[in-house]
Amino acid sequence: MDNQEVKILFRFFSNVMEEWTVETLWAETVDAEKGLYKLANIPFYASVSCDDIVFAEYDDDEKMLTYRKTIEHSGNSTIQVVVMDKNIVTNDLRNVFNSLGCESEKFSEGYFVIEVPKNLDYNPIREKLMELEAQEKIGYAEPNLAENHYY
Repeated sequence: MDNQEVKILFRFFSNVMEEWTVETLWAETVDAEKGLYKLANIPFYASVSCDDIVFAEYDDDEKMLTYRKTIEHSGNSTIQVVVMDKNIVTNDLRNVFNSLGCESEKFSEGYFVIEVPKNLDYNPIREKLMELEAQEKIGYAEPNLAENHYY
């Protein structure tokens, strides 16, 4: 791996936003000749996870490297969280999941994504998500749930 960081464009229909969406993610070059890249950050909307190996190629229309397919899943899961209770500070919720072993990225006040590492038991995280959803504090989606995190 030569560790050269590149940006990869993802174009997809977002069920969260209910429209076609574009997102760019940083990735480390695994093998540029074969078009293989390892994702280096948590996606806000794309249905992939950090550390997934993807195939991307230069797209003349997009004028940049563009995602084509996932080659190897990392085992990490991506969870999208919308804060429904406007009295809750997004970073306070992020801290709750951080204490359970998950990193997160905040898109804006009221929306963030959680990365569940492949070696972490998803059950306590899922229980907290379900509890907060039942209390109408959040809504959440599991756009890229790894096999090791199925319940």
